[in-house]
Amino acid sequence: MARKFIVGGNWKCNPASAKEANSLLKEWKKGLPNVDKSKVDVVICPPALWMSTLGQSIEGLGMEVCSQNVGKTDAGAFTGEWTAGNLLDLGIKWTLIGHSERRTKYGETDADVAEKVGKCQDIGVNVILCIGETLEEREGGKTDEVNKRQLGAVIPKVKDWDKIVIAYEPVWAIGTGKVATPDQAEETQAAIREYLKSAVSAAVADKVRIQYGGSVTPENCAELITKPNIDGFLVGGASLKP
Repeated sequence: MARKFIVGGNWKCNPASAKEANSLLKEWKKGLPNVDKSKVDVVICPPALWMSTLGQSIEGLGMEVCSQNVGKTDAGAFTGEWTAGNLLDLGIKWTLIGHSERRTKYGETDADVAEKVGKCQDIGVNVILCIGETLEEREGGKTDEVNKRQLGAVIPKVKDWDKIVIAYEPVWAIGTGKVATPDQAEETQAAIREYLKSAVSAAVADKVRIQYGGSVTPENCAELITKPNIDGFLVGGASLKP
């Protein structure tokens, strides 16, 4: 089955100001052709406070705005959070969930990730679900075990797999300049697809898009994308360049 490529740009807490963010998008407008949505989906994840103000410029490039995070509750007394419904109210149809920085720096658990995915499924928000192992886990031969555990927590919450994209991000490769070799990435993502086949169904395993993330650059993406189980990229620092 031919799967449509998907590329995400996760800006994290960058750049330092909205002015710089607008300047970057203006540079993109001058130097990039508009995205052909029939061939690839492109989502950009700016800092939360800028999602609305930058939305028109991002969409003008044929891209979509994606939140970097979402709450695990509905509306209520949850200071500092926002809900899946809040995102839709702003016209934002995508969110990341489970990024390794959320898991490692803010204590987000597999159960938290599952609750967030469930809320997005309930209301129809598309999710880029981030999974991946630490260096210690990879060196301990636990890569597949970790990915299965993180996916297994979420599977019971998913009703519509068309609204799920999986981003495999080896934690040891994020922002380090290290990158899994194309063969390492392909082997791991093939194992993820095989797990979905047994845990969900062959049809779901065949259609779900799996991105690779972890120090993706223009130099290494050309070979990575030739691999049959890599359906796109989740890009960090490289997505902040003109």
